[in-house]
Amino acid sequence: MTIRHFARATALAALAATAAAAVLTGCTGRDPAPVARPTVAGHPTTTAAATVIPYELYTHCGIDEARIGSTYFEAETPLSDGSFNPPPGWDNPTQHGTMTLLSPTEAVFTDPKGHEVRFRARKGADDFKRVCE
Repeated sequence: MTIRHFARATALAALAATAAAAVLTGCTGRDPAPVARPTVAGHPTTTAAATVIPYELYTHCGIDEARIGSTYFEAETPLSDGSFNPPPGWDNPTQHGTMTLLSPTEAVFTDPKGHEVRFRARKGADDFKRVCE
């Protein structure tokens, strides 16, 4: 699949997911509380090389995982205060920003505060690694 085809397919999938409120983030893979599953607001922007999606990153248990559509991603460098909370300077329980899908296996979260976290897809994952309590 070429980048252009990936971007188009991703944009269409993201639009459908946004309309259905299915693009979710969080530390839990369950279907519980709305706080654990913030939804994407807005519409994705597709460029020649990437798809940019407005994104609410779940930070309550630190920055370690993200779910984009049905793909589970993990942070290349997880961030925490050492007690499974977000580090200083991050909002809690979520951080508003954008997720840029660079490829089917790479994504980057950025926000207006200047944070940047790179994510890689977890091959074969069908749930989060750790359930946030």
